[in-house]
Amino acid sequence: MISLDNVSKVYRTKTIETLALSGINLKVETGEFLSIMGPSGCGKSTLLHIMGLLDDPTKGQVFINGLNLDQKNHIALAKFRNHHLGFIFQSFHLINDLNVIDNVEMPLIYRNIGSKQRRLMAEKALEQVSLSNRMSHYPPQLSGGQKQRVAIARAIVANPGIILADEPTGNLDSSMGNEIMDILLRLNKQGTTIVMVTHDDRMAKKTNRLVRLFDGAQVQ
Repeated sequence: MISLDNVSKVYRTKTIETLALSGINLKVETGEFLSIMGPSGCGKSTLLHIMGLLDDPTKGQVFINGLNLDQKNHIALAKFRNHHLGFIFQSFHLINDLNVIDNVEMPLIYRNIGSKQRRLMAEKALEQVSLSNRMSHYPPQLSGGQKQRVAIARAIVANPGIILADEPTGNLDSSMGNEIMDILLRLNKQGTTIVMVTHDDRMAKKTNRLVRLFDGAQVQ
């Protein structure tokens, strides 16, 4: 479902060049749950952003669903992301001025889906993460675990084939982290392909496969 062919990423300024990724060759199969581990600064998030078409590789090619997306413009890439990819971030990225259900509906607005259908889809997504009783609450009224469940509902509301999760349990205690992981495992069993960056070896061991990075290179 995702294929990276000799992907490298270099960040350049006027005075310094930083190699973030070097020669990554990686395939993620349909329905797989892959975890990515490594020390801070090793390129994990950069790799996830390239998989999610949020950043461009300096060298190499990225294929998703067999499509080479290198030549797509920003508008086409945004449309592709909206239809095929769901994102979960460590810091949630919820809009505090919107209530829970409006936050979950956000990806559907860009699909020009009518308000009634958006509401039904958002309600279904919130039911999947056991937050139907928090639809009218605002993010500041929620716990960290509840915020992350809202973020998961937002990621799955449009039924993407792929979810990319960057430290989804990183800001949570162990109990809440286990609850979030259980939701992700359940989504994976339903057929969703998941790639997760994590520092937590306990969470990584629950996934199908582990990839380790060190200094921008794949070592396992």
